[in-house]
Amino acid sequence: MSGPSQEVLAKLTPVLTKRWLTPDAWKLDVYERLDGYAALRKAFKYTPDDLIAFMKESGHRGRGGAGFPVGMKWAFIPQNDGKPHYLVVNADEGEPGTCKDLPLMMNDPHSLIEGIIIACYAVRASRAFIYIRGEAVHAARRLRHAVEEAKAAGYLGDNILDSGLDLEIVVHSGAGAYICGEETALLDSLEGFRGQPRLRPPFPATHGLYASPTVINNVGSIASVPHIVLGGAEWWKSLGSENAAGTMIYSLSGRVANPGQYECRLGTTLDELLELAGGMAKGHNLKFWTPGGSSTPMLAAKHSDVPLDFDNIAKAGSILGTTAMMIYSDADCPVYCTYRWLQFYAHESCGKCTPCREGNYWMTRIYRRILSGNGTHEDLDTLLDACDNLLGRSFCGLGDGATSPVTSSLKHFKQDYIDYIEGHRRPLLDASDLVGAH
Repeated sequence: MSGPSQEVLAKLTPVLTKRWLTPDAWKLDVYERLDGYAALRKAFKYTPDDLIAFMKESGHRGRGGAGFPVGMKWAFIPQNDGKPHYLVVNADEGEPGTCKDLPLMMNDPHSLIEGIIIACYAVRASRAFIYIRGEAVHAARRLRHAVEEAKAAGYLGDNILDSGLDLEIVVHSGAGAYICGEETALLDSLEGFRGQPRLRPPFPATHGLYASPTVINNVGSIASVPHIVLGGAEWWKSLGSENAAGTMIYSLSGRVANPGQYECRLGTTLDELLELAGGMAKGHNLKFWTPGGSSTPMLAAKHSDVPLDFDNIAKAGSILGTTAMMIYSDADCPVYCTYRWLQFYAHESCGKCTPCREGNYWMTRIYRRILSGNGTHEDLDTLLDACDNLLGRSFCGLGDGATSPVTSSLKHFKQDYIDYIEGHRRPLLDASDLVGAH
């Protein structure tokens, strides 16, 4: 196929990714040569309250999945309360299909550190933590080295650049539990407890790490801050679409010719991303896809022209999430994919609440029955009933997210289920897999 059109190429907007291909981009001297820490000096000219107001004005929304306004989250931190304030960066990237935070930390760790310093100045925090997934060994090393470089250069420690801000950053490696991507489970793990979600309220903004006011932001949310401070609020808003400012790193994987990271303006469509990625893999046609990882409702090929921003994806019946775009073709089975995702959620459930612990366990067994050709039409009603008992009734978002592939696949691809049940499709699982499934 021919290359992308000029109109589509214009959607490709490197901001967070602009330094990634620069040799030794992770080193302090290279970062400083490419505008590094210039935003910090500019931020120190604001008062903390004015800096929070600036972030609100920019329209910057969280890149971790929920899309909550970053400036508003910072503003929730109570001031003059006599308690220490903390910033925690959620780098526990574990959502299936998501792979944008890891290369950011590997290739440009100082952008995250600079963003942390600016955020801590705004919320008046003197200690920050980066909670990174335990398997990300190389990224953790890069971050720790970058912290040492920043401290040696005077960007961390006491009275940073004569601003009055004292700050230390701790890089903490987790142990690979998906549940610790949930912000309150992350806090428990960071405090040395078993990673399980907390009951809310109280919320982390007032009772977070060590029962003190805490801001929890995703890697992309914080790494964007220096760019926004340097470029200005209006510039950031000009890059996105209505109610969705800035750019987003879209992670394309699956049946695409050139999978990878594509940083584009918010509101770019899947059709445009596929054009940038060289189209579908040879011999494959788009059948279904996820806009933000497996915990977001899957969409069908007919949704490929929906603008990929928070509001338009919600109108289409899904969630933008982490923009982990897993692309599947007519050679893939949505029923089997859902089964594999449910196995993941059943395994990663912390077991604290009954709906999630039991619901995912039993739904995986229903899927085994269907995929082995032993399912019934009543099984489909049972799946929807189980999802109804999971959604909104689980202790945290893991249970809610597990229902997404089930309900969306039944909505868009119910016939695929019926084909297994009525024997029109060859079973994908052997009957021996049904041991203990009833």
